[in-house]
Amino acid sequence: MIGGLALGFAAPAFAQTATANLSVSATVAKNCSITTTAVAFGSYDPIVTHASTPLDGTGSVVVTCTKGAGTRIDLGLGGNASGSTRRMAGGTDFLAYGLYQNTGRTTVWGSGAAAGQTIAAAPSKAPGTFTVYGRVPAGQDVAAASYSDMVVATINF
Repeated sequence: MIGGLALGFAAPAFAQTATANLSVSATVAKNCSITTTAVAFGSYDPIVTHASTPLDGTGSVVVTCTKGAGTRIDLGLGGNASGSTRRMAGGTDFLAYGLYQNTGRTTVWGSGAAAGQTIAAAPSKAPGTFTVYGRVPAGQDVAAASYSDMVVATINF
């Protein structure tokens, strides 16, 4: 009788099997983000220090992109530009300045394919920091005031 009970609890035997492939997919979209650090020039002295020497400063643009995404960073002319000259406003007066891509301050940083800074495809999703080199030309005849401007930084990817 014990042998009969043991047979009643045996697992059923399967004689056949079937298989199928389960497809798995995802899409990674090209994406970038941008942040900036201000170009703070400090004090401009048109009478002594900066009568013949420009005032230099730096800021930065930080870009984080999906691995493999190439981009271009464009900097607008700002809210007080006169033609292609960037200017900071201080009341009714203006203090001219320039933004550049290189330490020698010879390559103006603007917008579009000819003036924006082109960046190669990102090797990883790690942020890339790009220095903005600023210069306030020497010898400007401006009133005592606090001067400022707002430049729009754009990434095209």
